[in-house]
Amino acid sequence: MPLYEHVFLARQDVSTQQVDELTAQFKGVIEGLGGKVTKAEYWGMKSLTFRIRKNRKAHFTLFNIDAPPAALAEVQRQQHINEDILRSLTVRVEELEEGPSAMMRKVDRDRERDERRGDRFDRGDRFDRGDRPRRDRDEERRPRDDDAPAAQE
Repeated sequence: MPLYEHVFLARQDVSTQQVDELTAQFKGVIEGLGGKVTKAEYWGMKSLTFRIRKNRKAHFTLFNIDAPPAALAEVQRQQHINEDILRSLTVRVEELEEGPSAMMRKVDRDRERDERRGDRFDRGDRFDRGDRPRRDRDEERRPRDDDAPAAQE
């Protein structure tokens, strides 16, 4: 059977539990038509580059699928009908990726980077700049029009 990677985007106002229910529903359709989902990853809610149907964010979910084309066509048909699904993309691949996807590896890498940094970027202390030299204009400031006493008529 052909191998596919399938990603779908659900609306931002749908709860995580509802996304899990959608995932289970689509997995059931694929398995009912003779295929299998080897991996299902929830990537979380991410910002979209541009608005899709008035949504600025979406829940992303990835499926690695080993199924006949008819099963995938049925899933795509149901996703097109469902109002909670904004977009979907299916790509046929030669082999399925083992282990976590690139998105999940990025999340882990970012989390590790943040843990290594700690609270280094507090922005309160800017020791990397050093002391700034005083300028002449800081001490002898010229009066502006706002500072001048009001003219009496």
